[in-house]
Amino acid sequence: MLLRPARSASSPRALLVAALLAPTLALPALASAQSATPPKDRLTIADYFNWEDVAAPALSPDGKQILYTRTWTDQLNDRRESSVWIMNADGTKNRVLVKGSNAKWSPDGSRIAYIANGEPSGQQIWVRYMDAEGAATQITRLTESPGEVEWSPDGTTLAFGMLVRQNDEWRIAMPAAPKGAKWTEPPRVVTKVKYRADRQGFLENGLRQLFTVPADGGTPRQITTGDWASNGTTWMPDGKSLLFTSLRTADSEYAWRESDIYKVDIASGAITALTSRKGPDNNPVPSPDGKYIAYTGYDSTDATWKDAAMYVMDANGGNVRVLTEKLDRSPSGMMWSPDGLGVYFNVENEGSRNLYHVSLKGDVKQVTKGAQTLTVSDIGKSFLAVGVNSTSMKPADIVAFDVRTPTMKQLTDVNADVLAGKKLATTEEVWYKSADGMRIQGWIVKPADFDPAKKYPLMLEIHGGPHSMYNVAFNFSRQDHVAHGYVLLYTNPRGSTGYGSAFGNAIKNAYPGKDYDDLMAGVDTVIGRGYIDTNRLYVFGCSGGGVLTSWIVGHTNRFAAASANCPVTNWVSFVGTTDGSNWYYNFAKYPWDDPSEHLRRSPLMYVGNVKTPTMLMTGVNDLRTPMAQTEEYYEALKIRKVPTAMIRFNNEWHGTSSTPSNFLRTQLYLRSWFDKYQRPPEANKVTQEQ
Repeated sequence: MLLRPARSASSPRALLVAALLAPTLALPALASAQSATPPKDRLTIADYFNWEDVAAPALSPDGKQILYTRTWTDQLNDRRESSVWIMNADGTKNRVLVKGSNAKWSPDGSRIAYIANGEPSGQQIWVRYMDAEGAATQITRLTESPGEVEWSPDGTTLAFGMLVRQNDEWRIAMPAAPKGAKWTEPPRVVTKVKYRADRQGFLENGLRQLFTVPADGGTPRQITTGDWASNGTTWMPDGKSLLFTSLRTADSEYAWRESDIYKVDIASGAITALTSRKGPDNNPVPSPDGKYIAYTGYDSTDATWKDAAMYVMDANGGNVRVLTEKLDRSPSGMMWSPDGLGVYFNVENEGSRNLYHVSLKGDVKQVTKGAQTLTVSDIGKSFLAVGVNSTSMKPADIVAFDVRTPTMKQLTDVNADVLAGKKLATTEEVWYKSADGMRIQGWIVKPADFDPAKKYPLMLEIHGGPHSMYNVAFNFSRQDHVAHGYVLLYTNPRGSTGYGSAFGNAIKNAYPGKDYDDLMAGVDTVIGRGYIDTNRLYVFGCSGGGVLTSWIVGHTNRFAAASANCPVTNWVSFVGTTDGSNWYYNFAKYPWDDPSEHLRRSPLMYVGNVKTPTMLMTGVNDLRTPMAQTEEYYEALKIRKVPTAMIRFNNEWHGTSSTPSNFLRTQLYLRSWFDKYQRPPEANKVTQEQ
């Protein structure tokens, strides 16, 4: 069975790329000027279909082998596919194992459980023996997709989560339809606060519950019940109970950032609440001996961003104490040390991600250092850690190291063939001061063979969230843009994570606000280096980046062109039409009580200032920043006769790049728009504050 098409640099691949991009390349109305054709030794869009990713390495119980997921592009069906690979712990004998993902070793290492397509349809749980025969068995035949599959400590049982549908309790006395009648389909009845979600659409009437199934096949048994969702499938070491998060209280659907940790007895189904404070408690991980449970959380706050801390409690929920109170960064991927004396965890900090350790006394130590994005996913009994690492010049690959003497060894090089003979763009870290003196971190991406004596057009890229963090990882999109002769700036303005709670919360009731100053100061910093053509400044971003892009063009006309992608432009209409009610809590008052803050923060209110040619790109299925937000801004620009274009991406939810061909289209439409425009010399650079 061929699990991944063989790579080829031959003409058929080039023909396929051309065929997929044909609608995009035919842009006579926009492409009046073309960006420089990159040299053949640059990484460009034509290489994207051969790009691979790796994820979730897991050590076998004896520490001799590593499972991981490897993702590649199915060019014919325009989608990403995943396969489970296996290699020795030193990186040798690297080979494909099965088609699927999320593989987990059994406790004795004799089998793996994984998710793959099966009968009757959709995703199912499979188990494969790791002996020479390699027999694989479909364990479930479910009508809903399972998730978070975990082995019991004795290897006899698998736990998983799955949607359990609920019956519609609303019945009306409709008369029977006559034979052969073609009546309109019944309406969808909506009664819940959260009734749809981006990338899912309308949510089924039901809740996620926990199940177990014998590891050699059998009938799944539902473990949790009730009118609350149960999230997580973490076994306690004695195999008698599962830990999960939920909020099993009245009116829980109205809660904002509230959750507790529970334990369910496998035999009886009895549920015990282990935490009960006001605020979110999540990610429970028991110690190897089952005496303690580590978890993350924080006390309830109205701050728009709060970094979580790590806590530890006794297995019965008692003796709670905080371990990382002074760290002011959110722990993720927690793993107890093999000796049970502390917890390892990943931390994002100032554009990088590294491994940390905290003892049960609260002593925090940084284990790895460097400008990298390391995500450790497993630590074996011999203290061998495996994870995925990337830098600005190295794509993501599997690495391994001893946490006691962290000298890292790279075990895979999945894109070596694509990068062979390529000259890559370089990335320079820069710190600068914003208008009020706040220090902001950013990165300048420069073309290979960069010449500081030349003048380059500048792209400003803005991240979404707004609470998220740009990092130093390898980025294909930026490499492609810069290969066409651009310099690119990306930054972490106020509101970004990885800089502490105060920095993240600095945009509370002020977004957009001083983050705009942070971005403009970054542009000024790069211009000050002397190699930027100030008549060719461009800005773009998606989601929160789309918000700020549409805000920017309403407050300055220094940019020659802009692309506000999947934006929010009108907060009044947005808060009630996005896929959830949480955004209501990001304003001081409800809009029906006082809409002034919503209006003041809406880019649409400043569209009368816009002179910058501004394109908008949004997925037609977007439920996070619905298409109407794009349409409102587009119509306003058209009424004002500002050059604009609305690109409505098919088969896309939030964002425009989930399918391979749409990723390519996003890149190409963006550059086609920017290539068309230069800022006229007489344009006014003065900021237009309102």
